[in-house]
Amino acid sequence: MPQVERRFVPADVVRVAGLVSLVVAVVWRGPVDAMLFALVAGGLLVPRLLRVPQPLDVAYGVLLIVAAWFGALDVYQAVWWTDLALHLVATGVVAAVAWFGLLRRGAVTDPRLPPGPRGVVVVTACVGLALSVLWEIAEYLGNKHLDPTIFVEYADTVEDMAIGGFGSALAGLGLSVWARRTAGPAPTAPGARPTAPTGASAPS
Repeated sequence: MPQVERRFVPADVVRVAGLVSLVVAVVWRGPVDAMLFALVAGGLLVPRLLRVPQPLDVAYGVLLIVAAWFGALDVYQAVWWTDLALHLVATGVVAAVAWFGLLRRGAVTDPRLPPGPRGVVVVTACVGLALSVLWEIAEYLGNKHLDPTIFVEYADTVEDMAIGGFGSALAGLGLSVWARRTAGPAPTAPGARPTAPTGASAPS
């Protein structure tokens, strides 16, 4: 089981904001919002467990909190494009974090090492699509069993999954760029002079 780093990192400020949002939801919002922010607060620990790069950790946390508040305050219904924007960006970022989970578990090869970032885009896009399906199922079950005001509509569901998959593919491209920029040295041929590493370790 991965160990949580004890030292303070910048993304911990975002995690504190998630806890504050949870307290606000419990005290001033209804039980549905309280459950939503409890999930967010738990989800904010995932990047720390996986030791993802700090910029991704911060982006993940900010987007989760923003997405939750937009849903709680009905921003998605008031400003139509915010739903598409959050599904595009947030799903991609969540898929990237999930990809790091696969990397830490050894389910995918490290793209910073030879033969390079092959298949990163496909894997990340598939992960994002799967997460989009799970989210839409959760919305449907929430609408049916918890709160009928949760917006569920066929065209919206298909559109959200499609845009989430596209955002995840873009995230995969970003991971490929990151892998190439932090790649280790190529294998040295017999008798050749070894090259210096370019920094294969992931920032934390």
